[in-house]
Amino acid sequence: MSETTSREELINAAATREKTIVRTSILGILANVFLAAFKAVIGITANSVAIISDAVNNITDALSSVITIVGTKLAGKAPDKKHPMGYGRIEYLSALIVSAIVLYAGITTVVDSVKKIIHPEDVNYSIVSLIILAAAVVVKLVLGAYTKAKGKKVNSGSLVASGQDAFQDAILSASVLVTAVIYLIWGIKLEAYVGAIIGLFIVKAGIEMILEAVNEMLGQRADAELSKGIKSTIAKEEAVHGVYDLFINNYGPDKNVASVHVEVDDSMTAHDIDTLTRKLQAAVYKEHGVILQAVGVYSVNTGDNEAARIHQDIRRMVLDHEDVLQMHGFYIDVETKQITFDIILDFSVKDRSARCAEIKKEVAAAYPDYNIFIALDVDLAD
Repeated sequence: MSETTSREELINAAATREKTIVRTSILGILANVFLAAFKAVIGITANSVAIISDAVNNITDALSSVITIVGTKLAGKAPDKKHPMGYGRIEYLSALIVSAIVLYAGITTVVDSVKKIIHPEDVNYSIVSLIILAAAVVVKLVLGAYTKAKGKKVNSGSLVASGQDAFQDAILSASVLVTAVIYLIWGIKLEAYVGAIIGLFIVKAGIEMILEAVNEMLGQRADAELSKGIKSTIAKEEAVHGVYDLFINNYGPDKNVASVHVEVDDSMTAHDIDTLTRKLQAAVYKEHGVILQAVGVYSVNTGDNEAARIHQDIRRMVLDHEDVLQMHGFYIDVETKQITFDIILDFSVKDRSARCAEIKKEVAAAYPDYNIFIALDVDLAD
């Protein structure tokens, strides 16, 4: 698969994704505006703070959809000299804004409900208002399921957040409906208390969504299924003896660029390595949609039984330490008397350099005739 083909596929996929997000968001805007209008009229007529708050919540949902569209459009801008990898990460910012709106809606719901608990007011529900509230619950459930499904399909954090918010709205509207029925039948006023409880759940959901968006913006560990899948794909190649140091850079949803190290025979030529690299890049993109930008090489000693023996001995020695997660990139230069390899330490190790020095001292004591060079790698992927 050529680089041109890869880019064309990426462009087409990005265009399809953008259209899906925009269409879904516009549908959400229309639905929420209509629901907000109906609920506002009912809330004012019935003198219900809970219903009015629910209407305000629908307005915030419509605003969230507008922000999602703007974020998607900005994220779809073509790469330029200042941002050569494009603007895809803007979507994480829009998801953060949507999450903040959800949090705000939850806080205002709690505040309004508490005010009504302290200063209760008479309400005046009608059958028509109950029917509209029931319809609103159904609409929100359908809208939430549809939006969340589309968000997962195109990997849009903003749509997923909007879909989750719609489910929360459905619960809120349902609670208002139930309290209205209870009031009509038994005359018991519960809407303020139920509203406060639901508001707290919305606050919790908002905080969780904010944390998720922040994690995406900061950069977090690659998805275990994806990283293991990529390593498995690379390891299938007969010339590859080991796969290490997989590093995945994320530049927005569905925009992943990776680098990796592979162990190969020291007898391979530059032509052999180039052929292998291109084959690995094509396989990784085809199976995982990830651009394998760079493939580094660790040379494995071949045709030297003594080198193999020393390798196994040092490997056993190093991996006997519980805080050493991995050892790789081992190579012996017999002429210069040098041994080099990389190790990965557990994140629980406080002083990584000191720990590496201890391991180096232990290996050097076992092989005093050699100069030992140990490189510290980071546990980046599963």
